[in-house]
Amino acid sequence: MQQFAENIETEKKFDIAKIRHDFPVLHQEINGRPLIYFDNAATTQKPVQVINAIDEYYKGYNANIHRGVHALADKATNAFEASRTAAQSFIKAPEAEEMIFTYGTTDSINLVAQSYGRAFIDQGDEIIISALEHHSNIVPWQMICQEKGAKLKVIPVLKDGSLDMVAFKNLLSDKTKLVSIVHISNALGTINPVEEITKLAHDYGAVVMIDGAQASSHIEIDVQKINCDFYALSAHKVFGPTGMGILYGKRNILEKMPPYRVGGEMINEVTFEKTTYNDIPYKFEAGTPNIADVIGFKFALDYVNEIGKGNIQKHENELLNAATALMETIPEVRLVGTADNKASVVSFVVDGMHHFDVGMMLDAKGVAVRTGHHCTQPLMNEFGIEGTVRASFSIYNTVAEIEFMVEALKEIIAKWK
Repeated sequence: MQQFAENIETEKKFDIAKIRHDFPVLHQEINGRPLIYFDNAATTQKPVQVINAIDEYYKGYNANIHRGVHALADKATNAFEASRTAAQSFIKAPEAEEMIFTYGTTDSINLVAQSYGRAFIDQGDEIIISALEHHSNIVPWQMICQEKGAKLKVIPVLKDGSLDMVAFKNLLSDKTKLVSIVHISNALGTINPVEEITKLAHDYGAVVMIDGAQASSHIEIDVQKINCDFYALSAHKVFGPTGMGILYGKRNILEKMPPYRVGGEMINEVTFEKTTYNDIPYKFEAGTPNIADVIGFKFALDYVNEIGKGNIQKHENELLNAATALMETIPEVRLVGTADNKASVVSFVVDGMHHFDVGMMLDAKGVAVRTGHHCTQPLMNEFGIEGTVRASFSIYNTVAEIEFMVEALKEIIAKWK
């Protein structure tokens, strides 16, 4: 399993009771049973600190940002930009100006594909992705390759769900112009060696994009250490609101890229003869943004920082180890994705049962899991399956909840037989 850093923030107390108290949605019953929420890879729940921050904005200082000179606009602008600085610190980016607000990871990848891809990918060039990718890190690159006459290459996965790094090295060539890779697989929990991947790609002069949607709430992110050229994440995967995210890009690359969307805010001067564009990051932030949710995002990041990523990793590793050990005691269950370096995701199939049926029966017992292909159909094809049941854990989950799920699963299988 994941070997975590030695400098775990032991000075910060991990109080599971307090943490669970902070998440109102957890305190309800589903089908007459206490809710057990194991669908965190799809979206995490939101603490009261985030909910209250959004509520406070709409009640107290709702105003458009950057353009106004009145008190409400000034307060909204300061709160909005404070989130940019918080995001910069969260992933250890060199400059706040390198942090672009988007609608989420999907939007961030599309921005890079449509702006950088259209400007710098040419006929005969090659783009490399992996078999672990979410559809949102496949389809944009397929479109660019079709449009530009470039070629898409795919890194295969090994039987345990880890990347075949030997194959990756063989795919690289002087034709490689961009590598776009997921940091943590949403379907299997595999943690990819993004630092090594970036170095190998840079040796061939390729630009590297990292999909960090799943990594954001689980592990430390240091874009300077990774040395990637782009890094994307979504707020809703890290206890923040839906509909907003971050794209980090190196300044020297962002300044060469044309705007992705056009309109207000992203301009410097407009005449009917010519338009000049704003500086980064505003060049890529056309129109009125999702102000309230951007403001709320800072409180999500503050929440994670208060608990400490080291404490989160330690707790989630305990959950993963417990779930893996218990699931392996059920003869009818086969785990899919057993790489040594994993985040807190357990993906599995049950012999003789459709994954959808398993999910529905668990829901009847109050356990929320995800079923299906998890927007990774090519990956499911690699394993020769239609989909899996996925239980994904977070800071507010407990070993007792996992034990309940396993016992429920045993009952379901026994009745199905």
